[in-house]
Amino acid sequence: MYFVDLNSDLGESFGNYTLGMDEEILKYVSSANVACGWHAGDPVVMEKTICLAKEFGTAVGAHPGFPDLMGFGRRNMAISQEEAKAYVKYQLGALMAFTKSKGMEIQHVKPHGAIYNMAAVDETLARAMCEAVYEVDPDIIFMGLAGSKMISAAEAVGIRAASEVFADRAYNDDGTLVSRKLPGAVIKDKDLAIRRVIRMVKEGKVETINGRDIAIRADSVCVHGDNPKALEFVKNIREALTAEGIEVKNLR
Repeated sequence: MYFVDLNSDLGESFGNYTLGMDEEILKYVSSANVACGWHAGDPVVMEKTICLAKEFGTAVGAHPGFPDLMGFGRRNMAISQEEAKAYVKYQLGALMAFTKSKGMEIQHVKPHGAIYNMAAVDETLARAMCEAVYEVDPDIIFMGLAGSKMISAAEAVGIRAASEVFADRAYNDDGTLVSRKLPGAVIKDKDLAIRRVIRMVKEGKVETINGRDIAIRADSVCVHGDNPKALEFVKNIREALTAEGIEVKNLR
């Protein structure tokens, strides 16, 4: 029997601006990565997202990013280890107030955007974020790019690591994600996305943008909530996983 978590980045609306289809997507995912107010989201959106996750029985994770609303957290910033730890603790603590008030626990932490991609190749940055999680609650799982420095850093710090793969993103030969600035970085063909996901889960392999097969571990599959076809993607991917005998369940 195969098992995998299905996650999406949610709670990314802000004020009068609505992004994504959170309520619909929460019906199909097993884990939600909730924005913590820095790259996206706000206190009202955070509380609403937690309430929806509780209603649908979806596990909740913190989705900390750079303090960059204008750039949606996708612009690199030069920060120290001390700052990285403080950034994660601050955002994790904010979301924890909402989960605690609703009788829920935070299952995992998954960094967002630029800080995620930077930590994938920078072990010092990755370790600082993992240490922040460990110091707040060592039972929280750290979710990071499969095969990256984030996974090895979590293991070194002593917290459980969850290897994440992406249904709608292309991979470089070294296992990193293709930059969104380049053509082909985002996969828009749902049938192709489904085939790739099933292969990653069952065979532990994925074809890179250059046509090479590389090894990959899939504990959790991400479908981006801001993808225009996110709802269609996540619904069809879940149905395909079930048809392939792959059970979708959260990381706990």
